[in-house]
Amino acid sequence: MKELERLLKIMDDLRSKCPWDKKQTIGSLKNLTIEETYELTEAIENKSFKNMKEELGDLLLHIIFYSKIASEKNEFDFKDVINNLCDKLIYRHPHIYGSLVVNNEEEVKLNWENLKSKKTKKGILSGIPEKLPIILKALRAQDKASSLGFDWDSIHSVKSKLEEEMNELDIEIHKTNKQKIEDEFGDVMFTLINYSRFLKIDPENSLKKSTNKFIGRFKILEKMVKRKKQTINELDTNELNMLWKKSKKKYDSNEMI
Repeated sequence: MKELERLLKIMDDLRSKCPWDKKQTIGSLKNLTIEETYELTEAIENKSFKNMKEELGDLLLHIIFYSKIASEKNEFDFKDVINNLCDKLIYRHPHIYGSLVVNNEEEVKLNWENLKSKKTKKGILSGIPEKLPIILKALRAQDKASSLGFDWDSIHSVKSKLEEEMNELDIEIHKTNKQKIEDEFGDVMFTLINYSRFLKIDPENSLKKSTNKFIGRFKILEKMVKRKKQTINELDTNELNMLWKKSKKKYDSNEMI
């Protein structure tokens, strides 16, 4: 592909001639890669194909950059990355490239995880990155366990478990044992994430929407209080509740103040 060859040539030029690019290491690029990934995520959430195209290019640059640095250390190059990926995809899709017969998506996922465990000789949950954001980490752990049949039998069972965990949290709150409260609160959150999986909603996206909603409403509240030439801590509970209800109404109706 001429376009890819052009990009690899540019990377060679930058690495040999640009002071900034010459200085970069595997470690120095890490945080920049994380930033680019979040920018791509934002473009996806905004359904902006124009921005997605740009951010995918930025991530591709990072992949090539890492490969270039690794090749300088005689570890691997970009071709090795591509060939390794191709080999892995073929190995994990025996229903396409072999004789295995699968009947649905769930069987594909189960076989994928079995092949991955067989190859790495590790448990199914060992492949979850340690530094993955915790909501996503919990969700991936639940998904992977579910692919092996370790799951609740219905959404009603998960809801009952959530109620059970809430009761256990209440018991520890009354006992005022902070460590136990923290443990039980974690169990509630973990079960809530499981509940979201059965509801087929993204828990992180759901929390993001609620957080942004609160921020938007609170900004309106601040403006209303400022117009009264007061501060929030000067208001009594009834005044604050009344203004909060108004701010919610204005935010929900997209009414600017």
